[in-house]
Amino acid sequence: MNIENTKAQMRKGVLEFCILSVLKEKEAYTSEILDTLKNAKLLVVEGTVYPLLTRLKNDGLLNYRWEESTSGPPRKYYALTEIGKQFLNELNGTWTELSNAVNTITNQK
Repeated sequence: MNIENTKAQMRKGVLEFCILSVLKEKEAYTSEILDTLKNAKLLVVEGTVYPLLTRLKNDGLLNYRWEESTSGPPRKYYALTEIGKQFLNELNGTWTELSNAVNTITNQK
């Protein structure tokens, strides 16, 4: 069994939740989202995040706006929609339940 594959699958499973959480306080462009994830030691690559942002937007959880940049092309800033905020609240509850269950199981002796 390849441990790196298993670890990658675990990270993928929480990536959507983490991206929505990054955007709960303020809008951000993709590089900011990636930096926040990397600073938290959640190792992801751009090729994973871009399609996920598009899917979240298509699902009505995110919207975006373009802003001109002084240091390159315009930036696409993402923000949660009202539906996205509700979805994130549901995920928070599910995460708490799941985290508690996993902690209960893995901390058994």
